[in-house]
Amino acid sequence: MTSISPATHAATMTKGLAMLFAFCCGAIVANLYYAQPIIGLIAPDIGLSGTLASFIVSLTQIGYALGLFFLVPLGDLLENRRLMIVTTGVAILSLLSAAFAQTPNLFLVASLLVGFSSVAVQILIPLAANLAPEATRGRVVGSIMGGLLLGILLARPAASLIADHFGWRAVFGTAAVMMLLISVVLATTIPKHQPAHTATYGQLLKSLWTLLRKQPVLRQRAFYQACMFATFSLFWTAVPLELARNHGLSQSQIALFALVGAIGAIAAPIAGRLADAGHTRVASLCAMLFAALSFLPSLIDPAYAVIGMAVTGVILDFCVQMNMVLGQRAVYALDAKSRSRLNALYMTSIFIGGAIGSVVASALYDHGGWVWVVIVGSAFPVLALVGFLKNSRP
Repeated sequence: MTSISPATHAATMTKGLAMLFAFCCGAIVANLYYAQPIIGLIAPDIGLSGTLASFIVSLTQIGYALGLFFLVPLGDLLENRRLMIVTTGVAILSLLSAAFAQTPNLFLVASLLVGFSSVAVQILIPLAANLAPEATRGRVVGSIMGGLLLGILLARPAASLIADHFGWRAVFGTAAVMMLLISVVLATTIPKHQPAHTATYGQLLKSLWTLLRKQPVLRQRAFYQACMFATFSLFWTAVPLELARNHGLSQSQIALFALVGAIGAIAAPIAGRLADAGHTRVASLCAMLFAALSFLPSLIDPAYAVIGMAVTGVILDFCVQMNMVLGQRAVYALDAKSRSRLNALYMTSIFIGGAIGSVVASALYDHGGWVWVVIVGSAFPVLALVGFLKNSRP
């Protein structure tokens, strides 16, 4: 059985602590997305073909999924703050390896480890849920997820700007310095949380299957968000290629484009409030429906295509983030004693979906252009919507 330690119990989720959690989550999760807008620069420099370039993004997400499955459950067994510091230490070494890699194999291994070691964010979020009172848990998780989404969305323009002025290797060097700063912040400000769990690590991993089998809400919300995140990753991996090749945008201009997408971060606190108020079903339905329709603006007249793609990015980011927070709120309510493992299963499924979306992005774009990206990108949320409507029947 898991319980909150005295140190954790004494801590309260203040507004300042929530903002600190949001900052740390955003800074850590950004590691997964720095490479996304600059794969066109990285691939030729390390000798990787254009068709295989999206594997840089996919391996990072696969590494993250592996970390979620094998590392995050330890949040129900080991002291949380120490576990997060160790994982950020590995992230620093992985980012430095990526910065100095000269061969595709070394860079791809580093990308896998960057993803694997960036899971501290998914230990922070259940810790925040434990610290927050039930009445405001959705709002707190939503605020922290807002910081996480800002990290995702700001990572792309930051990477583009740094790469444009200092080269792509400086992006990963800067990220390593940021992780060093985060390690200091975690060590000095985050409250300790020692779970009183008597199970072994093997028993914890075995219990993941039990949780997945016994919790239909977990399976359903994981499937919905995996589909949503697949289209999110597909869009943000393919759109820099489209903007650079067919619209002549520089890396700095692509950075401004990605910055517009950060508007979608406002969905997180809104979703948290809707979940606390009991509107999860209607909000989920709207998120999936509008995500399925979000690609339509990108098909307008070529003279305004960039504007249309920006609108698509904002709508899609908003919908994906809203559905994620709604799903987390529902999943965290299932069993307070197993939040780290529930979160591990939920997020692992999501990033498997994200890896699928990003791995097919280059191939789809190279063979069918933007039209194929639109078709497949719209199909993923439609699949989620069909599943949601089926599971919502009385």
